[in-house]
Amino acid sequence: MTHTYRKGEIIFREGGIPNGVFIINKGFIKNYKFTSKGEEQIHYVSVKGELFGYHAILGDEYYSDSASTLEDSQITFIPKDVFLIAIHKSTGLNAKLVKLLAREFNLFINSISTLAASSVRERLAVNLLILDEKYRNPAKLTKPGEINLSRADLANIVGTAKENLVRILGEFKLNGLIHLRETIILVANKNELIKKAKLHDRKNLVT
Repeated sequence: MTHTYRKGEIIFREGGIPNGVFIINKGFIKNYKFTSKGEEQIHYVSVKGELFGYHAILGDEYYSDSASTLEDSQITFIPKDVFLIAIHKSTGLNAKLVKLLAREFNLFINSISTLAASSVRERLAVNLLILDEKYRNPAKLTKPGEINLSRADLANIVGTAKENLVRILGEFKLNGLIHLRETIILVANKNELIKKAKLHDRKNLVT
């Protein structure tokens, strides 16, 4: 079944019982948890073609986080029993899921180390590089991605206050690292942004 969701709609909540998995046909999805202070912390953004919600199914657990739309989206729901049958019958699907889990685990570990050891400017630069890849049009790979996120959502990804984020985005714009077009952010100088993020030895974060 394919459903259309409006921007900001919740797809599942932390602690909920998983009944299936989801594939994004159009749009962007954020996975997030709430901190002890009740603040939203976004830890992953999924894009068109990505599968999400499968961790709880594979682990036979409740949802460990929540998911909602970042923009109007079309999402296909695959019931749990259909998904599990497909896994048992398809070695290719198994291999793909293992690869996805490994990639997400790598991103998770890198995110922890980045949050612990990096300044807000470095974390913002890292996440802009990652989001540039996710928002890039496959038909126009030579052009930067149009990162269309609210400042509040971007601040929650970076792990800083919205006011601080806006100020640093202004600095990046003045230094020619990005272009701002209303709510859209465009990476203008990827090499300088990599330097700002101190990724010379950690380029796997943005691939």
